[in-house]
Amino acid sequence: MEIKGFEAEKVRDRLVELIREHMGKCGMNNVVIGISGGKDSAVVAALCARALGKEHVYGIMLPDGEQKDISDSELVCKALGITPHVINIGNAHKALLEAAREGCGADLDQAGEAPVKASNINVGPRLRMTTLRFMGQALNALLCGTGNLTEATVGYCTKDGDAAYDFNPIGKLTSLEVVQVGLTMTELPKEVVIKTPSDGLSGMSDEEKLGVTYAQIHEYIRNGSCGDQKVDEIIAAKERGSAHKRCMPPVLDPFS
Repeated sequence: MEIKGFEAEKVRDRLVELIREHMGKCGMNNVVIGISGGKDSAVVAALCARALGKEHVYGIMLPDGEQKDISDSELVCKALGITPHVINIGNAHKALLEAAREGCGADLDQAGEAPVKASNINVGPRLRMTTLRFMGQALNALLCGTGNLTEATVGYCTKDGDAAYDFNPIGKLTSLEVVQVGLTMTELPKEVVIKTPSDGLSGMSDEEKLGVTYAQIHEYIRNGSCGDQKVDEIIAAKERGSAHKRCMPPVLDPFS
């Protein structure tokens, strides 16, 4: 889908400049990026490779047990010349659940199956963040975020998970805009850039889970409305409900 007035090449080149500027201000040369096999992490990795050189980009693949599309992650690393690193968090995830059951089983049973299941879905992203933080500190590298504006707007991200990073090159771009930038980067496999986004767990696409399309969210963000009032209301409700994910937690001041 073409976006009227969006200059993808100009945005791409400016982001490359901004990455260099930010890293220079921080006095850092290296970045770590979680390579998920989707377009967002692929585009971010390509931007960083252009800005810093491929030797300064650590692409970390973080499967939780078995990841069906890990070949896409490997393809991105190969295309960009990034050495692939694989850290499987499956055993850590299992160990955490076992420890929680051992220490707090009665309380978890009382909480009910649904909230415990919902909480467990977010364990993977949070363990990935912890792993990437470990790698970043160990390798003297900054953790680069890979979340886009569309997902942040509707809260389709995990607090203290993929929403945690040192800086984010694509956080001001909608999902559609990320695709457009990615299509200007011939070093990236096109099939990854245009791949249908999904969580790899539910068997559903992200749009199916959200109940709205990325195109509708794009129009809502950029033009204030997608042209369908009911859909606008759904997006607005998601935006209000996820506001806490887009700001720092409040610090209560007893002296105010």
